[in-house]
Amino acid sequence: MNRITREKRIQAIAAMVEGNSIRSVSRMTGIARNTLLSLVVDAGAACAEFQDKALRNLQSKRIQCDEIWSFVGAKDKNLPGDKQGKFGWGSVWTWTALDADSKLICSWMVGTRDGAAAYEFMQDLAGRLANRVELKTDGLGAYLEAVEGAFGNDIDFAQLVKLYGEAPEAEKRYGPAVCVGCRKEIKTGSPEEKHISTSYVERQNLTMRMHMRRFTRLTNAFCKKLDSHVAAISLHFMYYNFARAHQTLRMTPAMAAGVTMRVWEIGDVVSLLEERERRIEEAVRTERRENAHNPF
Repeated sequence: MNRITREKRIQAIAAMVEGNSIRSVSRMTGIARNTLLSLVVDAGAACAEFQDKALRNLQSKRIQCDEIWSFVGAKDKNLPGDKQGKFGWGSVWTWTALDADSKLICSWMVGTRDGAAAYEFMQDLAGRLANRVELKTDGLGAYLEAVEGAFGNDIDFAQLVKLYGEAPEAEKRYGPAVCVGCRKEIKTGSPEEKHISTSYVERQNLTMRMHMRRFTRLTNAFCKKLDSHVAAISLHFMYYNFARAHQTLRMTPAMAAGVTMRVWEIGDVVSLLEERERRIEEAVRTERRENAHNPF
């Protein structure tokens, strides 16, 4: 486990959640890179445990979902033969569900971009909501069966299908195709047509790219291991939900959603990590005592 001081942990985590890379944080704090990576994994695990319990019985009314691409280890075309087609190497997708009113990230999941992942994601989202909601997604076909399996008819579900044209010649390498229009499709229930949009959750994609160095395009700041990637995302959403005041709302998303009554500090995140470490150490001591009494 990490044995750096609490103050150094706060300094390091504060720098990382603001978009600094591991190497830059190492230079700023004097903490070794491997120690920083361990800190991210441990802090991410503590944040995931806390949010899994805290983000329950949410009173959301409108939810927007999206998927954002990244990669681990290398891009698909550069993977060695033994890593081709293995999850955790190459392309990975982060599924996000955002409350359009409070801007809270209610649920997220790192996985592939297929029907099985969509189903697992929707099951998790459904388990966190306390009431019927309006759900909006992009036109990905995997959502259709996933939403039906998780919510049945107890949802107002619509998709915003974007229509794309050819990308300009100069932008074919780095730019996406040009969006030439959108089509609103109501799938289940009666969602309000004026709210059929994914603008908020797509704006959240930019926040992720700005605050997580591993999502920045055309850099070498990508994660080398899936565990580090998942932990960094968990740490980011902890900071975003609980510690970063939204500029429009003038409070954190967790406060707007009624999950907490205060703005969290980075020190509170470190306290979650310290509490997790205490539980692990106590479990290890208990296991050693039991093994000492039962050698066989």
